[in-house]
Amino acid sequence: MARKRTDAEQRIADLLRTARTSLHMPVAFLTRMDGTTQHLEVVDTRVPVLVQEGAKVVQETSFCQKILDGDLPPVIDDVKRYPLAMSLPSARIPRIRSYVSTPVRLSDGSLYGTFCAFGFTSDKELTRRDEALMKVLASAASVIIEPELRAQQRRDDIDGRLDPLVTSGGPTVVLQPIVDLATGDRVGAEALSRFPADWGKGPDVVFEEAHSIGRGHEVELLALRRAAEHLDRVDGYVAMNVSPQTLLTPEFSALLHTLPLHRVLLELSEHDPVADYDALGSALLPFRAGGMRLAIDDVGAGFSSLRHIVVTAPDVIKMDRSIVSGLTTDPVLTKLVESLVTFGHGCGVTVVAEGIETADEAAALLGLGVDLGQGWHFGRPGPPEALAPAGPKPAVPGSRPPGLAHPGLLPA
Repeated sequence: MARKRTDAEQRIADLLRTARTSLHMPVAFLTRMDGTTQHLEVVDTRVPVLVQEGAKVVQETSFCQKILDGDLPPVIDDVKRYPLAMSLPSARIPRIRSYVSTPVRLSDGSLYGTFCAFGFTSDKELTRRDEALMKVLASAASVIIEPELRAQQRRDDIDGRLDPLVTSGGPTVVLQPIVDLATGDRVGAEALSRFPADWGKGPDVVFEEAHSIGRGHEVELLALRRAAEHLDRVDGYVAMNVSPQTLLTPEFSALLHTLPLHRVLLELSEHDPVADYDALGSALLPFRAGGMRLAIDDVGAGFSSLRHIVVTAPDVIKMDRSIVSGLTTDPVLTKLVESLVTFGHGCGVTVVAEGIETADEAAALLGLGVDLGQGWHFGRPGPPEALAPAGPKPAVPGSRPPGLAHPGLLPA
């Protein structure tokens, strides 16, 4: 059974049909040329037994390559007039006697392959006008080819980076201290993924790229396992980031079953869409009942966090660094933080501020009622050995309203 064509391949086949019927030739095809081999990617023909999609030809002995090199003309009305053409394998099998070929170039000028048609008899009617038609059709084919080609190149590039990373066990995971703003004592730490510096990409970008090619769960789970390894090396709780889509996988559930849940704070980003809150809640229920805490991360950076908070009833909200930076000089940010603290404490939720870089910011946040903080002011991300011992857990800022499970702050 023939392989089913993609939509792009079918559109190219339609262009080839136009070329073949206009030139009154039995075969038209699109090739991809990789430097050594000519691949017949799409073929439109009346004689499929002789010419089939997927066939390969040695590039240097092909009609197309000789035409690209300028050794043969792009329009050949009679192959027998050209000794070089007659010496090529295709002059014997499948006995080509007339030929038209034009290069297919991408938008950057690079060669993709060729757009060709041929016949088994000579054809004195072939002219430069036929070459012009083929050029127009080849240009249309390149417009169809390029988006899919670039997408595949992007997938290959991402795979090429991820494969050795996955083989080595996943990203490096470092810890950043989370402290009680009132006492300065460390109560926990956030596990943060770090990828090779020569990639020049932040963790958010790497995870997004991995998800875009269907490997996001794989990379996230490796990062989570690396984070979980730190539970035996530090005291206090460890905050671990997970996307809603990975959270719903059986592999993630299996990992949680192996962890001391009372020491895990699971962070969901405000940026990540939740397609099914009921499924999310059901997946989390047994683990929250077992002592795991839930946080909504990046609160204040967008517009979906309030819905996340209301629907998931988290134990913690983490204010995004974008509303912490500049807090000491911007009264609007001050009011926003104050409102989030009032909202959070009214729900019995611990409020954490991220991205604290100065003592003034820490003091201002404490004055506004923020419970916990993290940022360079308290310590940069690093190995577990660099963390100070965890102090006692902070006091509960308020009581949860009826119906919200898991009252109280995070255990130390």
